[in-house]
Amino acid sequence: MSNYDLILNYAKSSYKKMFREPDGLLKHKFIVPGAAYSNSLWDWDSWLTNIALRDFVTEDISEYEKGCIINFLEHMDDNGKMPIFITPTKEWYNYENHPVTNIHKPCLAQHAAFIVEVNNNDIEWLRPHFDKILKFIDYYYNNQRHTCGLYYWINDCAIGVDNDPSTYYRPENSSASIYLNCLMYKELESVCYLGKLLGIDVSFYKNEAENLKKAVQDLCYDEKDGMYYSCDLNLLPINPDNILHSGAPRHWETLIQRIGCWSGFMAMWAGIATPEQAERMVKENLLDEKAFWAPYGVRTLSKYEKMYMIKKTGNPSCWLGPIWGISNYMVFDGLVKYGFIAEAKELATKTLELFGRDIAQCGELHEYYDPESGEGVNNPGFQNWNLFAIKMGQWLNKNEN
Repeated sequence: MSNYDLILNYAKSSYKKMFREPDGLLKHKFIVPGAAYSNSLWDWDSWLTNIALRDFVTEDISEYEKGCIINFLEHMDDNGKMPIFITPTKEWYNYENHPVTNIHKPCLAQHAAFIVEVNNNDIEWLRPHFDKILKFIDYYYNNQRHTCGLYYWINDCAIGVDNDPSTYYRPENSSASIYLNCLMYKELESVCYLGKLLGIDVSFYKNEAENLKKAVQDLCYDEKDGMYYSCDLNLLPINPDNILHSGAPRHWETLIQRIGCWSGFMAMWAGIATPEQAERMVKENLLDEKAFWAPYGVRTLSKYEKMYMIKKTGNPSCWLGPIWGISNYMVFDGLVKYGFIAEAKELATKTLELFGRDIAQCGELHEYYDPESGEGVNNPGFQNWNLFAIKMGQWLNKNEN
């Protein structure tokens, strides 16, 4: 049996384990990632799991899809803040007890846009909730946007790519993460798509998307390395009374962080990179076997980095080098968008081999993997975005020649 068939059969036999009925604080049906996260509604996990499920599930799952969105919106406060995840018994975080921390990642509008699109542009269910989605985006704009035009994390708590060194243990309000800014750009695009269908003026968000794209291109791309990086905002303010600085005060608002993370390639996934930049990113960085290109996919941190580590961890999950299904998929998606077909085929094949082998040997998938051996490192039973391997396999089958 082919790796693709192994993964597809496994997915078909187990996907219903990710569906949940209303329970406690979660008043609507929802989707969970599986494994250790089996009773929680998570922000980017529910979005990406939903997309992956749609590649093979034929039954109507629209109530579970819409429930993910509505559950989160019902737990949004008056300022536009939403928790990162919700269980039947608690929100994380409750913003009365933790007033200043990270919120739901900017992927809610992207999730809603996907649901609308796959359900034949049925958007009326979203109309009563669209003002809340705009309030959510406005919170980011008003509270997590630097004067340079980039968005930043409040702290290093639950950012999704948990211990990404560009944010992990960094000072608060200092990390203009390339991962966050690529998500934000796509979020703004999705708001514009939804607003157009609803007949609502979203020109402000269209302009902000254009401004953000320019800021990312200008500030996050490093011409020296041919790579996109996160930026450091932790600079002292200009003091006109400092006589030793007065002759030449700094004229820069950020410092680029030359830390090789897989999330730099999200500039291709988001469509921010120029074709010329993408060429250098792939040829000079991605395909370097001593950096990112591993036997089973894309290392989440370049092997050149001193922080590189393959280790089973709890909180945080390890993004210091292990292979994750979502990073493999997003890099693959960017390769396809920019026409790197041979490289996309190789990455898709590596991913199918990784997951097919895991199912054959263990009967299930893991959360992340050793890049060299392909051994599962953490959380057996994890499904979530690993099921994007089916989309990759379908694409391979269509592009065999």
